[in-house]
Amino acid sequence: GKSIAGKTVIISGSGNVATYANQKFTEFGAKVVAMSDSNGYVYDSNGIDYRDIVKLKEVEHKRIKEYVSTHPSAVYTEGCSGIWTVPCDIALPCATQNEIDKQSAESLIKNGCFAVSEGANMPSTPEAIDVYMKSGILYGPAKAANAGGVATSGLEMSQNSIRLSWSFKEVDEKLHSIMKSIFASCDKAAKEYGMEGNYMAGANIAGFLKVAEAMKAQGCV
Repeated sequence: GKSIAGKTVIISGSGNVATYANQKFTEFGAKVVAMSDSNGYVYDSNGIDYRDIVKLKEVEHKRIKEYVSTHPSAVYTEGCSGIWTVPCDIALPCATQNEIDKQSAESLIKNGCFAVSEGANMPSTPEAIDVYMKSGILYGPAKAANAGGVATSGLEMSQNSIRLSWSFKEVDEKLHSIMKSIFASCDKAAKEYGMEGNYMAGANIAGFLKVAEAMKAQGCV
């Protein structure tokens, strides 16, 4: 497998998912060079510090174009779709539905992207997903890759129910375990049904089977 360390990453969006995806990839040694909001995107070949994005968006409540005023190496471009033309190793669509179409997916592949992992709900069109599948890149579909938000909500409910307060580190470790389990389920389902490496199929099958088993256990079928 390939290490995340040293890889170039682009992330659409600048909300919670995008910002903390930046943090995680930075911690793993990658360099995030582009992020966006609903007006446009910034590109910085030196890397975008997630702490500056947190300050800009969560403290100062400014648009992402203001990032360039304090980072001379950064360039702002009006409009969002152009972010997918930025050369990268890994792309993380974390903004909105259908933000990557066929043309954008083809641009990503052409420019060397080997992995797309979705942080928004269904950010890739069916045509874009076809491009991923045919190219053979790693593709993490939203229903699996973006499950961390729901999982963390579940952890919050657990804390409230048992009257405990976990530290950030404890929650992060539990979430890490949950995400590993989700990947294992997708991987296993894809292999069992003759589609090894197809995590979209694996996620769909694993999700369907989990619901089906729950319905059987409840006597619904």
